[in-house]
Amino acid sequence: MSGQNAAPKEFNPLEFLSKQSNNLKAKYQQNLENYERNTGHKNPLASEKKEWRAVLSPEQFRVLREKGTERPGTGKYNKHYETGVYTCAGCDAPLYKSATKFDSGCGWPAFFDAIPGAIDRHDDFSFGMVRCTLTQKRTEITCRNCKGHLGHVFYGEGFPTPTDERHCVNSVSLSFHDEKL
Repeated sequence: MSGQNAAPKEFNPLEFLSKQSNNLKAKYQQNLENYERNTGHKNPLASEKKEWRAVLSPEQFRVLREKGTERPGTGKYNKHYETGVYTCAGCDAPLYKSATKFDSGCGWPAFFDAIPGAIDRHDDFSFGMVRCTLTQKRTEITCRNCKGHLGHVFYGEGFPTPTDERHCVNSVSLSFHDEKL
């Protein structure tokens, strides 16, 4: 009776998706066409990888387009405190005013609030994150304009800021302009 004690085959999402790829590609293309027809605008997510690679550095592409994270303490804006505006490195949309930046000690630039309407928030349950309480919640933040990954927001950590939020942003996702918004 061989095989009765064999472990069940582990679910492989990449294998599953490869089997479903033609169906998923067709649905994705249909959704893009519907979006463009209904809004009259090209979906910003429809930019081909080739186009993004042409305008972003390899590290910017990895973080902004593939939701990567730069190593803590390595970004040029971590300890940067000049007056101005931080913009998206992908599309130059204004994201944060320097007045909202603070030193959280986390190794990445930290802000307590974004420019209104500049970012989108998405619950992030990757890497085993489970939302149990507000303080354990991890929320991904993306540029509203180009949908590039910026980092995450953490709540209720007790920092002496007006919002008690920490927007932990990858430096490579940002550009800085010393003019005021």
